[in-house]
Amino acid sequence: MNEKTPFIRLAKREDMPKSKVWLIRGGAFVLAILIGCLIFLISDTNPFKAYGTILMGALGKKTGFRQVIKNAVPLLGTALALAPCFRMKYWNIGAEGQITMGAVGASFFALKMYEAMPSPVLLTVMGVTSILFGAFWAIIPALFKSRWGTNETLFTLMMNYIAIGIVGWLQGGPWEGKPGSQIIPLFDEKAVLPKVGGVHIGWIIVLLLTVVMYVYMNYTKHGYEVAVLGESENTAVYAGMNVAKVTIRTAALSGGICGLVGFMLASGTNQTLYSDVAGGAGFTAITVCWLAQLNPFAMIAIAFLLAVLSKGASVLQTSLAIPSSISDILTGIILLCMLGCEFFINYRMIFRGHHEKEAA
Repeated sequence: MNEKTPFIRLAKREDMPKSKVWLIRGGAFVLAILIGCLIFLISDTNPFKAYGTILMGALGKKTGFRQVIKNAVPLLGTALALAPCFRMKYWNIGAEGQITMGAVGASFFALKMYEAMPSPVLLTVMGVTSILFGAFWAIIPALFKSRWGTNETLFTLMMNYIAIGIVGWLQGGPWEGKPGSQIIPLFDEKAVLPKVGGVHIGWIIVLLLTVVMYVYMNYTKHGYEVAVLGESENTAVYAGMNVAKVTIRTAALSGGICGLVGFMLASGTNQTLYSDVAGGAGFTAITVCWLAQLNPFAMIAIAFLLAVLSKGASVLQTSLAIPSSISDILTGIILLCMLGCEFFINYRMIFRGHHEKEAA
């Protein structure tokens, strides 16, 4: 009997007290910090000085703090966009492309129509267009998924590179500024988002969006349909839900918000358009989603933490002459530990001897 019983097997945990859940997550973060200390020691750097430099560089001055907020805005906005798709178990890996296409839509009006409209109208049109472009880009793989059962993970990932290619063509073609520069001109002031507290108003938009998405996912009929479909497609069909309609609608919502993030990046942060306008936010936001367990309010803290690490990385390189790769390793360790701890929250390991005692 023992030979047939695995030495270690996994069992799904039913319900773990929230206090214990957060204790495990806190322990995982502390473990990541300790491992980071070893990394700094190996590189002949005082860990306390290194961590102090990261915090002071990111939070010690107004300029650093403002940059942290700028970095956090696209992470939070994109994570909010992906949350309903992931709850539905529709794996949208195309946020990078949807952000890019949203930026393309906004940039058209910023470059071609800025003289024809006053700034408030122009910015509104840019925002609406970015939402429509992002939603359109997300609907394409959702339609194929609903009609022919294609794999949305590969499809949405492929769409990223098409969007980046489109911007590359615009840079060297129709929207190129100085011939041969491969650079799109800067936006006119009328097409640039106004600032509040030294940062473009995108930070206010994503905070409002956090509340809206929390209500949408937890207290609306659409949010309920997303949750049911994520639990079981058969149950959703039995309950009379139109699975294709819910899938396309949710993908459009996700893509629309990603497009809005593209508008904020192009008009607020960069004030122009280029092929790397998304800056990896579409991929990093996936981690933000999972660490937050799809909780919009938890995403605020996680996006802020990653933004602090990102800003602190540049300060480490300039102040302590530490290669930026070290800070990337530190970020990876923190993410790995935080994601890994979710395994112990959701599953428990049962050893052979323990199983036999339970049986007895």
